[in-house]
Amino acid sequence: MQNQSVYRRALKLAVPIMIQNGITNAVGLVDHIMVGSIGTEAMTAVSIVGQLLFVFYLAIFGGLSGPGIYSAQFYGQGNTEGVRQSFRMKVLIAGTVTAAGILILRYGKHFLIGLYLHGESTEVDPVLTTSYAMQYLMIMLIGLPFNSLTQVYAGTLRETGDSFKPMIAGVVSVLTDVLLNYLLIYGKFGFPQLGVRGAAIATVIARLTEVSVLLIWSHAKASAHPFLKGIWKTLHIPGAVRKAMLKKSIPIFCNEFLWAGGLAALTQCYSTRGLHIVSGLNISNAICNLLNVVFVALGNAVGILIGQALGARKFEQAKRDSVSLTWFTAGICLILTAVLIAISGLFPRLYDTTETVRHAAKQFIIVTAIFFPVQGILNTLYFTLRSGGKTLVTFLFDSVFSWTFTVPFALVLCFLTKLPIITVYVIVQSADLIKIAIGAVMIRKGIWISDIASEAS
Repeated sequence: MQNQSVYRRALKLAVPIMIQNGITNAVGLVDHIMVGSIGTEAMTAVSIVGQLLFVFYLAIFGGLSGPGIYSAQFYGQGNTEGVRQSFRMKVLIAGTVTAAGILILRYGKHFLIGLYLHGESTEVDPVLTTSYAMQYLMIMLIGLPFNSLTQVYAGTLRETGDSFKPMIAGVVSVLTDVLLNYLLIYGKFGFPQLGVRGAAIATVIARLTEVSVLLIWSHAKASAHPFLKGIWKTLHIPGAVRKAMLKKSIPIFCNEFLWAGGLAALTQCYSTRGLHIVSGLNISNAICNLLNVVFVALGNAVGILIGQALGARKFEQAKRDSVSLTWFTAGICLILTAVLIAISGLFPRLYDTTETVRHAAKQFIIVTAIFFPVQGILNTLYFTLRSGGKTLVTFLFDSVFSWTFTVPFALVLCFLTKLPIITVYVIVQSADLIKIAIGAVMIRKGIWISDIASEAS
């Protein structure tokens, strides 16, 4: 009965996140296919910029995760002022990271985009790809502040038990996005035909729509969210609380930033085998990202539920729930594996590209699908460790492992061997099995169990 209860509570939190992220990724998939119909260069350009923005989005996620741990535990304590302080800390962090991200992407765009265009290919024009990527990136930068503010509000609402409002705001956003993409990419109903620029403009407007819905609705129903009362009167945070939050936030920020950078570095390694590999991998990511929202949402739910239990000092319950939810997530991921393998040959045919790219995409989809249960388990282990404030441990467990082992290993395989790229991809993915073994030992020993909210108070 206890397990059934925690499964229900996890799904209550996770399903709205799944729906929101699933629809977002589904629309992103439609966008990807729409842009892909312009040509392989346009699809590759948008995907390259997507890799760069992915690093930024995870930097925001990491920066906000530290205060988010406190939000969940403060909420478990019934400490409204603590939640309010966590929110304000998020605002300060989001503003700083967003400003830095815009400056880096704006002035480093030529170098960053060029990192992915060194591979040779007779089927993809690197000059045209670069031109499309520049156009797309410069417009997308306008929407980054909207996205960051959305994450501040949506994350705090979820940590205090409300994942419905962020879901609805996300649905409105993606519907706006898909409509404007159709109108602006293809120039329908009198709108200009803007191609990749149209895709970027549509996304920026959708981001503005999302944050507007979320802010207006949340403050209109402020009685349901006491922490919002007087939230913008000041951004002052008591020094001791600010120091405690920063101490937990910095390792998570560094972890997410470096982990995303590690993924980008891996893609850059694979790109040395040809631009068709980049295109194939991006097609694979488009469909795999649509389904991995399931275990990502469950990971978020695990972090929130375990954090609330720790804040209420229910340590044994937190330990039992973490184990139950890890196996629950792994079981669901096995179903997703079967679905992905079943459609691996069909999905790449939705793209107007070459058979070489389609074949590479199919192989990447199958391998990624096989490792879905591994990623699901890793995700729950990571959020469990993080829920107790062990941010330095998660930093070592996640990004340090990636940069000291996975990325160098991929570099050696790509540059010093003639192994087929799909073999390299399988070997690199297998490295995560080592992380599972390490994480399982840490969870079993209970080193992550702590009530950091009481310490901060």
